[in-house]
Amino acid sequence: MNILQNIHAFDVQTFYWCMARKHRATLTKLGKAVSFSADGPLYVMAGLLLWWAGYETLALVLACGFTLERCLYFVLKKGFKRNRPADALDDFSSFIIPSDQFSFPSGHTSGAFFVAYCLSEWFPSLNMMLYFWAMNVGLSRIFLGVHFPTDTVVGAILGTSCAIFMIGVLV
Repeated sequence: MNILQNIHAFDVQTFYWCMARKHRATLTKLGKAVSFSADGPLYVMAGLLLWWAGYETLALVLACGFTLERCLYFVLKKGFKRNRPADALDDFSSFIIPSDQFSFPSGHTSGAFFVAYCLSEWFPSLNMMLYFWAMNVGLSRIFLGVHFPTDTVVGAILGTSCAIFMIGVLV
């Protein structure tokens, strides 16, 4: 249990460091836009567009992979039940209302890294742009005050792992 307390203490310290360095108005607007770009309904639309454009295998990987990723995400979310920064820290309010109660792992970050990995496999020339976007999704979740840094790191690992697995199974 001591190691978890140490990780949490480091996480809180890093979170406060991030909060102290952000220019609230500009980064909050940018963060909301970047975070919105990783909302689930947009992934459904992207998958349908890819299917329509003739990328049936990629669309299947996305559909099956998201199913796997969401199942693992919910197991971790319900299992760890880690409070979000606004609930865990005194005198802190997030800049948006989170979609659910717990913070670990970050679903937005997990989804973004899942999509970035999958699309990079089919469109390698977009690799840098996709990972830049996914990384900024994770950072936006921290700067909007709804996740601790380790929530986003584990989200990135979860999304990437699900993509690697699903591509290995279906392709």
